[in-house]
Amino acid sequence: DVQRETMPGAVRIELFSHRLESVAHEMGEALRRMAISTNVKERLDYSCALLDADGELIVNAPHVPVHLGSLGLCVRSVREAIAIGPGDVVITNNPALGGSHLPDITAITGIFTPGGRLLGYAASRAHHAEIGGTRPGSMPPMARTLAEEGVVIPPMYLVRAGQAWYMKVSDVLLRGPHPTRCVSDNLDDLLAAAAANQRGVSSVLELAGQMGEDSVRRMMGAMKDRAARAAGRAFAAIGDGEFGAEERLDDGSPIVVRVRIRAGKAEIDFSGSAGVHPGNLNATPAIVRSAVIYVLRLLVREDLPLNEGLMRAVRLTIPEGMLNPVFGPDPGLAPAVVGGNVETSQRLVDTLLKALGVCACSQGTMNNVVFGAGGTGGISYYETVCGGCGAGPGWHGASAVHSHMTNTRITDPEILETRYPVRLERFCVRRGSGGAGRWRGGDGATREMTFLAPMSLSILSQHRTAGPYGLEGGGAGQPGRQRVVRAGGEVIELGPIDGCELGAGDRLVLETPGGGGYGEP
Repeated sequence: DVQRETMPGAVRIELFSHRLESVAHEMGEALRRMAISTNVKERLDYSCALLDADGELIVNAPHVPVHLGSLGLCVRSVREAIAIGPGDVVITNNPALGGSHLPDITAITGIFTPGGRLLGYAASRAHHAEIGGTRPGSMPPMARTLAEEGVVIPPMYLVRAGQAWYMKVSDVLLRGPHPTRCVSDNLDDLLAAAAANQRGVSSVLELAGQMGEDSVRRMMGAMKDRAARAAGRAFAAIGDGEFGAEERLDDGSPIVVRVRIRAGKAEIDFSGSAGVHPGNLNATPAIVRSAVIYVLRLLVREDLPLNEGLMRAVRLTIPEGMLNPVFGPDPGLAPAVVGGNVETSQRLVDTLLKALGVCACSQGTMNNVVFGAGGTGGISYYETVCGGCGAGPGWHGASAVHSHMTNTRITDPEILETRYPVRLERFCVRRGSGGAGRWRGGDGATREMTFLAPMSLSILSQHRTAGPYGLEGGGAGQPGRQRVVRAGGEVIELGPIDGCELGAGDRLVLETPGGGGYGEP
């Protein structure tokens, strides 16, 4: 109408952006309401986003950053492997096609106009607490190959031209040497993801009916242009120069980055990082890209959604190795990746922020706790645990919160103790664990639970051998620690990536890292 046409361009883009953000929010709430699993319904371990017809991320709800930054690469890879037409929902968890790790299953739905023209994509990614593998919970700490971590789902239809293909999906989930133990939960959560996507499709088509299809396309392009300009301004504010940093995983594997800024553009080069990891800490290029987009979003300091326009000003180099492993067709020969998504992603952010001197290191881990028991129909539970945030110039780090690449809840004690054979004994702030400084690092947390039945326990964590770094003279945060206290009193110290078998009455005591301090104390 006349009012909309005479509205200033910046205002129109802002309003359109918020309209799409509200759609992504609606998708996420639909997914949460319709999901069956504790992991999605209670912990909110999912993400929803909208992409344009080029398969580039346009807008997201404030869900999980490690999911969101990789969705564009996933959609573009999947649509090359399988046709996505009207009425189709395609799923995959393949790390070679923009996936992160096997528990994260992505559902993609094309947004087609009544005339059959592609307008964009609605996509959601949710963590399934059970997808097979050698241990319940599908995050085996000692995995060496992808096959040990669970079922690899190639790009396949969940819905084809409006017709359900659920039984074919079920057949895939129950196939192979280590099939899923909870196929009904998998299917229920996938149906919830498909319904959430359809909510996004309907809302975008409604918007196109109001604004016009071409106007929606122009606004999507304008949102990417706006993000690209914002990234350019951020690089210009830093100034031309070369910045570098190195961080090491707890086993000594290096992550090395060089950032070269020239005329508002940046080259980000991870050459010198470790070769293919022998364990499960390999990250995919999609994860690296997620970490980079997230850090760019921090540098911009404007109220923008994560948007792939941010990457226009960046040339990214990821050499073959731990951050870019080669996946062959045989999962039994492919490298393991389950820890790369949750742990290496955090350490990537640590390294990038260190190179650019943005703030001290946060806990740098998701403190993944996984336990379960039994075969098909057994128990599988997963949670990530909060810790300390790094301080910065002018602020103390927050205590006992999630930071950077994760943004999930902890399960309420009442739900945890009702649904699983476990008793939560203690969950509190780990006082004094933050690094000293003019601005103190945030404190970590202590979480203690007693198991009431035999269970298999898996732990994936980092910053157990050295604490998160401080900056500008600030002290490091205290490293984390985990141990099992047997019912008979014996204490077993667990390493950063570790696991053990538990008996009834055994107790897990988890202490998460504090954040680094900033400035001389």
